[in-house]
Amino acid sequence: HYYLFLAYWGKGMYPQAIEEWKTYAQLEGDPNEVEFAAALDEGYKAGGLKKALEKAIAVRLAQRKSGYYSAYFIAELYAQAGDKEQAFYWLDTAYRERDLVYQLNTDFLLDPLRSDPRFAELVRKVGLPQG
Repeated sequence: HYYLFLAYWGKGMYPQAIEEWKTYAQLEGDPNEVEFAAALDEGYKAGGLKKALEKAIAVRLAQRKSGYYSAYFIAELYAQAGDKEQAFYWLDTAYRERDLVYQLNTDFLLDPLRSDPRFAELVRKVGLPQG
């Protein structure tokens, strides 16, 4: 279901992607993922993608305060929301935490950041091949 989520999201099929995440969350049995899926769903129904991302980011930030949650995944959400400053803040945090930054060159969720010089600098700092 996670890969179906990514496939739907990548094609802009957000309602289908959200349904896949809800299914994934139920199958995982992880209350954090159930809460995240509900936030995406409620946000999308209330105001489309922008509202879904706002609610999803709020949930992940709260989860990070009460335990660990990936800085890299928070950066992806901010990138999708179009907030480059926060996306780069969280990518830098992910770099310091050694959290999944090896995916920078292949993660389509970070596409909105690729044209920013800070992205190339981060790729260089991580030691990945320059795109």
